[in-house]
Amino acid sequence: MNALHTRAPTVRRAELDLSEREQVILRAIVQAYVLRAAPIGSHTLARMLARTLRLSPATIRNVMADLEDRGYITHPHTSAGRIPTDKGYRLYVDYLMQQGRLSQREEQTLRANLASVSGELALRTASRILGELSHLLGVAQLPSLRDLVVRRVELVPLSSQRFAVVVDLDSDVVRTITLETDVELEPVQLQQLSQLLNERLSGRTLDFVRQNFALLMRDRLSHPVLRVFADSIDVLFAQHESQRVFIAGAQQLVQQPEFSSPERFRAVIELLENEEMIIHLLEGTSDTEPYGVQIKIGSELGDRQLNEYALIATRYRLGSASYAIGVVGPKRMNYAKMMTLVGEVASLLAHQNEPRSGAER
Repeated sequence: MNALHTRAPTVRRAELDLSEREQVILRAIVQAYVLRAAPIGSHTLARMLARTLRLSPATIRNVMADLEDRGYITHPHTSAGRIPTDKGYRLYVDYLMQQGRLSQREEQTLRANLASVSGELALRTASRILGELSHLLGVAQLPSLRDLVVRRVELVPLSSQRFAVVVDLDSDVVRTITLETDVELEPVQLQQLSQLLNERLSGRTLDFVRQNFALLMRDRLSHPVLRVFADSIDVLFAQHESQRVFIAGAQQLVQQPEFSSPERFRAVIELLENEEMIIHLLEGTSDTEPYGVQIKIGSELGDRQLNEYALIATRYRLGSASYAIGVVGPKRMNYAKMMTLVGEVASLLAHQNEPRSGAER
């Protein structure tokens, strides 16, 4: 697998403003809470750290009290144990977390499922695999059609008055619509019109074609086939808008302990039914760094309904298209491993579309 930009920064004491002991205890609280899904007490931490940091439960309680005063951990209700806050998770992710690793079986699963697929099938497969391996919600956003470049247009006869328009866009996206005219169609005529369309449309974005088709074809727009084509360009966009994001893994997500109560379960269902919210989350990621995996935790998602969730996502480019994939789940997740998982999936999706050398063809 390819090395990705997912390694956490080296701990810098001046930025953290935490002693080494505080760092160790905060890291242990986060890691233990991720595993146990229950508040972590001082006696539990003393046993966990016995080999590396021999401290009494009383000393650990004092450190935990300091961390709580500074907003890194909190205690739910009257529990004596502590759980990380959004601030604690953020510091852990940025400075205390080590790079995660996938098992050999997980790497093999990724290769087996993603190595030979492309385009929208690859995105659908990616969301499914992300959901299966993370036990969270796997999400993948389709690119905006308006930015894709037309590679080729084919007019394919279906009957004497019906024909299919096949628009081959870059980034392995193909759109097809069926049209009908009130004149008899000859295959040779459609071939000639296909050639004309390619001469004038290839290399332009679909959005440009949509807005300027009449101008591009002004000397031939009287042809009935081209008139029908011009009237149907918006159908290509409408067809795309009906499926803008792939979501998988709902069954795994609702099995997480955080969503065992009826109220929390309803919140998950509302999230699954709100496709616009998922799209909004993914659109908040950037593609300034190749496979730069980004994390947003709780309140950072900017919506009170999502305060109990976290998003790990990345955005990458294929041709002129920008894609986003990621996982959504409770804040109590294995951030290190999920970062690596999302980054590896993005790397596979992007590199399988790169030109191969002559030796590999």
